[in-house]
Amino acid sequence: MQESHSKVLILGAGPAGYTAAVYAARANLEPTVIAGPQPGGQLTTTTDVENYPGYPRGVTGPDMMDEFREQAERFGTKVIYDLAIEADLSQRPFRITGESAVYTCDALIIATGASAKYLGLPNETRLQLSGGGVTACATCDGMFYRDQDVCVIGGGDTAMEEASFLTRMCRSVHLIHRRDSFRASQIMQKRVLQNEKITVHWNREVVDVLGDDRVTGVRLKNTETGAADEILEVTGVFLAIGHKPNSDPFKGQLTMDEAGYLVLPSPGRTQTDVEGVFACGDVADKVYRQAVTAAGTGCMAAIDAERWLAEQE
Repeated sequence: MQESHSKVLILGAGPAGYTAAVYAARANLEPTVIAGPQPGGQLTTTTDVENYPGYPRGVTGPDMMDEFREQAERFGTKVIYDLAIEADLSQRPFRITGESAVYTCDALIIATGASAKYLGLPNETRLQLSGGGVTACATCDGMFYRDQDVCVIGGGDTAMEEASFLTRMCRSVHLIHRRDSFRASQIMQKRVLQNEKITVHWNREVVDVLGDDRVTGVRLKNTETGAADEILEVTGVFLAIGHKPNSDPFKGQLTMDEAGYLVLPSPGRTQTDVEGVFACGDVADKVYRQAVTAAGTGCMAAIDAERWLAEQE
């Protein structure tokens, strides 16, 4: 298998990875970006981005990520379309095995992101990819559903937070949960249950998302009786059933929490518990998960890597 070496190798081509690449390239570190399975990250599934500074009229997610890539390449970043499947961080140079080649590096920046969990329904996937009303981020997309009826699926703190947030702009919010009790914290549950704009549908499961070009409703299944004949008319479906950080290649080598998010030893720094390995973006952030915060930590990771490499010299 072909092997190549870089001073700085960046895994991931979302806002964090591309921002890290811009800073590393401008520092003459000649970074290589391994784009991964979804170049551009989760933003490539978002039709309109209106909350990123510098785009007063908004921008589509794919167009925004194309501009990020062009900026990184302008300063000499090399972008390779491959997927990292295995990592050896036991010694330097670090070694990353991809599907097509092997990559070694003096410093590694992990910006592999996290993937929102979906139900796996065919129509859900189609409408999510086309921007037809299925999303996993109320903060990103809630404004598009002003004065409309929407539903949130989930029962944890994220679902409570998303439902509460959506009441600020939506006419009504239907919270769908497959059990008869939430797993969210008591304070978050209280906020939801006391909000007049939120209707909770207990013991219900979404078995189909309705609509051709846009969401028109969801079909619900009663998890107690098994009946699947209840139609709920909504124009937006917000998934809040969790995210999976894309950290599998680093299991057993870097510290992670129970969900798989990388744990950084020092607050405000991107250094992992392996010297020379840095992490940024959603793979290490389970709180904010926004493009602008990912880009910020990408900048931090590149600066941390540059300073660390200078110390080695």
